[in-house]
Amino acid sequence: MTSVTVRGIENLEITVQTGLFIDNEFVPAANGATLDVENPTSATHLATVSAAQKEDVDRAVQSAKKAFTTWKHAEPSTRRELLIKLADIVQRDGKQLASLEALEGGFLYQDSLNLHVAQAVENLRYFAGWADKVDGTTLSIPQGLAYTRRQPIGVCAAIVPWNTLMIFFWKLAPAIASGNVLIIKTAELTPLWGQKVGEMVREAGFPPGVINILPGLGSVAGQALSEHNEIKKLAFTGSTATGRRIMEAAARSNLKKVSLELGGKGPSIVFDDADFDNALLWTTIGITASNGQICAAGSRIYVQDTIYDKFLVEFSKRSRDAVHGDPLLPETTKGAVASKAQMDKILSYVEKGKASGLRLLHGGEKLPGDGYFVANTAFADVDQNHSIMREEIFGPFASIASFSTEQEVIDKANDSDLGLNSAVFTNNVNRAMRVSEALETGTVTVNCWGLVHANTPFGGVKQSGFGRDMGHEALDGWTATKTVKYNLLT
Repeated sequence: MTSVTVRGIENLEITVQTGLFIDNEFVPAANGATLDVENPTSATHLATVSAAQKEDVDRAVQSAKKAFTTWKHAEPSTRRELLIKLADIVQRDGKQLASLEALEGGFLYQDSLNLHVAQAVENLRYFAGWADKVDGTTLSIPQGLAYTRRQPIGVCAAIVPWNTLMIFFWKLAPAIASGNVLIIKTAELTPLWGQKVGEMVREAGFPPGVINILPGLGSVAGQALSEHNEIKKLAFTGSTATGRRIMEAAARSNLKKVSLELGGKGPSIVFDDADFDNALLWTTIGITASNGQICAAGSRIYVQDTIYDKFLVEFSKRSRDAVHGDPLLPETTKGAVASKAQMDKILSYVEKGKASGLRLLHGGEKLPGDGYFVANTAFADVDQNHSIMREEIFGPFASIASFSTEQEVIDKANDSDLGLNSAVFTNNVNRAMRVSEALETGTVTVNCWGLVHANTPFGGVKQSGFGRDMGHEALDGWTATKTVKYNLLT
């Protein structure tokens, strides 16, 4: 199978296999189907890789089925050691993975290395520790005894997004620790780091078929996975609209188990008793990190009216300017957004705001250069019912409004179909507790935004989905409970 070579950080030469990773081999797709990968920084062609077709999904499923016949009997210590070995390799080659994220996704190299790659390693090691602790319970029943066993589901699949490689490992680590076999479809915009992970999986010593990795289109490979009758579980991170289609496909096929981590429109709430500089720091990070291309982005900012005007001035000072350019360079503080389509979508919301006469605080334009660079953007005094306050934009785009009372801002924050992440800024511990309890989101951070740890579960409520990544709760999504009952004869 062919490979492609690209240049990463400090001119590092990175060779990437272009085939589908099935049965520990890189193989071409059916009919030679391919997809082109673009560098969003320069808007130029970066690589061409195989694009999985329905027949390739069938091949991967058969590979996984065969592997599961023996893998399900593997000792937990075997799973643990393999995950630890993979973690060591990911850490060793972190520069390559971070470089690939920068090249194909526009993400800042240092952010990728210090967060995305670091989180990948942390999750692999965390769930390696769980491999021999997926226990059941012993129960008393009349005239007998019962116990439960948490067993692997079998052939599972995951469809992961383009905006961070760490989500790939959020799925892989608990699935493998639980004894499943896994087929992962990587995103068509950013498949290269997944190809590199395939090489790492093989080097770590995983048996053929335990982990298969398929680059491909969501409408083809993703659809085939969703509809496949021999896939027993599918985990998806992405848009709410696609999540609906996956649930429909699961219902039409074999009623496979589904977990969904979908869109967000996260509220960041700043009370007047908060540490002002700390709130400025985190609300800025919350909408500019990864160019706001994060489902947990703090894209709705509510500020108490007594500090609102001051906040607008200082927030604009902190967030409006950035050094855009090559994400591999240390002086760059803003990379390109992931694609032209993403840039056009962000700019279309700018036009909606302008057309409604909303106050543009800063930004709202394409930045100079051939790539897909969008200025950090913020609108102030945004009405609660405006589309820029209600719809996920997935870019460096903040919608800001004021509030007077605690109950008012709780109502505003909860006035959304989405419920993934929220942030509260206050020095009043009692207020922090009350508001955190009242917010309808899967995660609440207090006096910070978006902290990620392998031992803390992450996921949404309402139309942000169901199921959890990370934390021991993630194991629930990758196991099936069997109950065994004994009638003790006398």
